[in-house]
Amino acid sequence: MLTESHFRAPWWARNPHLQTILPKWLRRRPARYVAERFELADGDFVDLAWSGPVTPDTRPLIVLFHGLEGSVESHYARGMLQHLQRRGDQAVLMHFRGCSGEPNRHLGAYHSGAIEDAQALIAELARRFPGKPLLAVGYSLGGNMLVNLLARACPPALKAAAVISAPMRLDACSHRINQGFSRVYQRYLLGTMRAHLLRKLVRHPQAPFRAWDIKAIRTLHEFDQKVTAPLHGFDSAEHYYQSCSGLPLLARIPVPTLILHAADDPFMTREVIPRPEQLSPQVRYELSQQGGHVGFVYGPPWRPRFWLEERLGQWLDEQGQATP
Repeated sequence: MLTESHFRAPWWARNPHLQTILPKWLRRRPARYVAERFELADGDFVDLAWSGPVTPDTRPLIVLFHGLEGSVESHYARGMLQHLQRRGDQAVLMHFRGCSGEPNRHLGAYHSGAIEDAQALIAELARRFPGKPLLAVGYSLGGNMLVNLLARACPPALKAAAVISAPMRLDACSHRINQGFSRVYQRYLLGTMRAHLLRKLVRHPQAPFRAWDIKAIRTLHEFDQKVTAPLHGFDSAEHYYQSCSGLPLLARIPVPTLILHAADDPFMTREVIPRPEQLSPQVRYELSQQGGHVGFVYGPPWRPRFWLEERLGQWLDEQGQATP
């Protein structure tokens, strides 16, 4: 079902860039979490951030997936983890490879359609906590990855999911972020992506590119063409975008899934918005006209509120009522 969101941007924060940038500066309190290194079968690892101890009962465990170059310290992840801790919920965030502050061991890292690490983690959580329902929340790139997971290989332990501001047409998003003010976001993301890859080149002299090749990259499309595609088995950036975009997969989602998106998201165009007939009967797609990218700030300017956490808290309560 595609429906209009209840979110309304306040008069002072209707600009999509303000909605996108402001939460980063409003939420400065560090996250409290328990770290764990989860070893993967291929010899690499991902680092986990736990909200606290997990009790052996039937209360849901929420699994969080961050966005491109994000971490537990990204404003949306930190805010959601703190919101869940206040509610008394149990949660764990999975850092994608190389995003926890330490380079991963392999030259390849993660991308929008890489579901294997999430599969391994969810299988491990199901083994550790049998009978505990798992709910997943994915932001931005992590949201598109989650759509791939749900549609291609939904784990039995995963009972419901929420997807926030996901770039489900990777080709359109790659083009959009290279336009206008959005190039500021591209420049920031590329800076961290290049830095992470340059650190790994020291350990991987056999890499099919050199440091000067990486330093010369100026767009996300160029990074995907020269790095993401060859390192992860795609013929080109276009092949990667076609293979991993979540939009064509929405009809195949088998579990209750909430999707939240703002039409003015500066990372995307309206091409990412599905038609009603493209949605699985299990999908509720809530579209707001404003909200930016993982923004959704409202309330008076002297006391702003974060609608995303409130809406996701409501969704979690609904899932708890539906889960036996």
